[in-house]
Amino acid sequence: METLERIGKNAKAASFETGKLSTAVKNAVLEKAAELLMDNKEEILAANALDLAEGERKGMFSGLMDRLRLNEERLMGMAEGMRQVARLEDPIGSIERSWTRPNGLLIGKMIVPLGVIGVIYEARPNVTSDVFSLCFKTGNACILKGGSDAINSNKAIVRVLRQALVEEKAPENALQLIEDTSRETTKAFMHLDEYVSLLIPRGGAGLIRTVVKESSIPVIHTGIGNCHVYVDEFADLAMAAKIVFNAKTQRVSVCNAEESLLVHEKVAPAFLPLLEETLKEKHVELRADEASAKYLKESVPATEEDWGKEYGDYILSVKTVSSLDEAIAHINHYNTGHSESIITENLPNAQKFLREIDAAAVYVNASTRFTDGFEFGFGAEIGISTQKMHARGPMGLAALTSYKYIIYGNGQIRQ
Repeated sequence: METLERIGKNAKAASFETGKLSTAVKNAVLEKAAELLMDNKEEILAANALDLAEGERKGMFSGLMDRLRLNEERLMGMAEGMRQVARLEDPIGSIERSWTRPNGLLIGKMIVPLGVIGVIYEARPNVTSDVFSLCFKTGNACILKGGSDAINSNKAIVRVLRQALVEEKAPENALQLIEDTSRETTKAFMHLDEYVSLLIPRGGAGLIRTVVKESSIPVIHTGIGNCHVYVDEFADLAMAAKIVFNAKTQRVSVCNAEESLLVHEKVAPAFLPLLEETLKEKHVELRADEASAKYLKESVPATEEDWGKEYGDYILSVKTVSSLDEAIAHINHYNTGHSESIITENLPNAQKFLREIDAAAVYVNASTRFTDGFEFGFGAEIGISTQKMHARGPMGLAALTSYKYIIYGNGQIRQ
């Protein structure tokens, strides 16, 4: 794996240079990258068309095809994400806090880059620009390992982003793509701990489990989303139907889409027929427990597997519960720590749900689809962390930094 070793060395060397860049230079690179992304849209979309054609030939699942597909609107979104990151405050070099000890030592906590960040991801070419913008703004170098399904798209995007680095006289190796998509290379990358400070997997449950199990580099758990909406007995049912429709169908392939619905037994007779009629537009299959099925015209019996399933498709599991406590217990048992929502007009119930649900993002009267770096005002995200150590939820600039202590003295020695 000589090439992989070289990539690691190049990234490490580049990280020392990116860590010294001024905010003005970093912002200029991101603005240039956004400009070049749109200037080269025909080339990028042509490369993406090759990936889509290969996906069709292989019978790729429709949800993955949606994640893979680029168009002008999505490219504009990628470019705007980079521009937003450029407008964000640069955390690097700032002093988070400082204090003076009785012996006169002045101690400060300075925000610094992590170094080299590696990302392993599947058929999501938009991840390429998101990762680059966030890593570069925080003075980190990044190594990308995309899947074979998006290799042509990723190569085209990386070429454009590296061109922006060159034109603005920044280290070109601040961004590198591992073009060998073999499993052997992926496995070797997971052991490049001599050069890589942090590894982030972006993809399905299988990919994330493999990286967490195999990597010798510290890993952030991201993105597996079995997200729930609970319709409380005090819910506005019209609002609830609108939110569930959005959370389930606005984009079914993403990790913040709703996969499971819980309904209080007092409102199930009125709400479930209303919801079924609403979801007909998108032909959503409902997999229901026995208590819910009696209020639905068409449903499939839910199995134990359905309660913990991330479908990524037009399928929704449905369960009727007798209390808020039962809903919370069910969610905390089956969820993946991603995003959960309660629909209620009862403030104590809303507050109890917010306190007791164990997830990165917990909503009251809103769709789970908002768990996103762009929607949270982070400009973009490098992933959505479903763990509690270091970072949780959409990972923006702050999640890609570390800190060091700086100490000023005037001759102190320890007695």
